[in-house]
Amino acid sequence: MARTNKPKPRGRPRRFDPQEVVSTAQALFHAHGYDAVNVTDIIKAVGINPPSFYAVFNSKADLYARVLDRWSNTGAIPLAEILRDDRPVAEALAHLFEEAARRYSNVTGATGCLVIEGTRCNDPEAREVACLFNRAAEKAVREYIAARHPDEANRVTDFVSTTMSGLSAKARNGHSLRQLLETARIASSALALALPPKGVSPEERRP
Repeated sequence: MARTNKPKPRGRPRRFDPQEVVSTAQALFHAHGYDAVNVTDIIKAVGINPPSFYAVFNSKADLYARVLDRWSNTGAIPLAEILRDDRPVAEALAHLFEEAARRYSNVTGATGCLVIEGTRCNDPEAREVACLFNRAAEKAVREYIAARHPDEANRVTDFVSTTMSGLSAKARNGHSLRQLLETARIASSALALALPPKGVSPEERRP
């Protein structure tokens, strides 16, 4: 019997889970920074082609927005667990600083805060997304402080935000966990003076 040469079926483009792309991009953005990662890096890491990527994501900034949505539910500092009403405000914020120091340190190869570092990126669209997340976190901190220390809420929130940004930047620059924790604890000492428990006089605040 004569052998027929049937045309080989053309291979279909690789199907992929968009969440795999988001997860991979999150790791790359966190390890290297938003500006240092391009779409080619991401699609190579996942093993897809550009048309497949752009069929799901409009741009790198759009992907970054989805990364931050995912990160806020899986990797962000759990503010609701830390900022509890059953503990002194200064104690809760001290816990926040130490948690930031531990999470920002180079334990897994990803340093700093994914959101805070994004607020400094060069892409205006991505930067605005990061700022939205950052402002939401600041709002949660401000409201927590204001519930018991309304007169101090704005200035202490600024102090908390500045300290968190500094911890993230120093982590990106190579500070060790020990150094970050020391900074966090010094900052916590200042909070203890600024936000004493109710009923403690100014004289009793002083060491």
